[in-house]
Amino acid sequence: MQSMSRLILATMLAATLSACAPLITQSPNGSIRPLNASADAEDAHLMLFGHDVVAYFTESRHRLGSPAIKSVIDGVTFRFATPEHKALFDREPAKYIPQYNGYCANGIVYGIPWGGDADSWRIINGKLYTFGGKGSRDGFYVDLPRNIALADKYWNEEVKGSNAFFQRVKRYIFNRVPHYKTGEELAEEVRRSGGGKS
Repeated sequence: MQSMSRLILATMLAATLSACAPLITQSPNGSIRPLNASADAEDAHLMLFGHDVVAYFTESRHRLGSPAIKSVIDGVTFRFATPEHKALFDREPAKYIPQYNGYCANGIVYGIPWGGDADSWRIINGKLYTFGGKGSRDGFYVDLPRNIALADKYWNEEVKGSNAFFQRVKRYIFNRVPHYKTGEELAEEVRRSGGGKS
């Protein structure tokens, strides 16, 4: 019994320590928090793993930015593929920053800041949305107006400004939203609706 307690304690400690990097990287002290970020060299809070947020709008594709062409806003680094993209961003950053700071839009529908993939995205009403994959994107499109309204509500009322790790634990483990769906339930809803948005 005592060895089982030690194993559980060691597992909990390992999980806590492995979460330390995202605790810091995804939740900086500035106004852009939490965010779907990674750390790379001197860039402690690199938005969307270094993908050029302007390329989604100007080239209709995801594209990696260069470490040599970047802008930093409130401690968050944005990289760009070209100096022209950097100039566009610097003139109007709010236009290009992804909704929900790059987290999966469908995850935010449930109050859960899961990482979005740089290659799973859509421009909707002039705004960039990222998703955790095709299944999440298709689920979001099942009822687009409702899901945007829910994501905006949860983002503004509890996710924005929070610590991403603690918010995930709160909503995924302890206090799921009333409309929560498992991956299987969401896939079934997409199937019943006739598919998703490819």
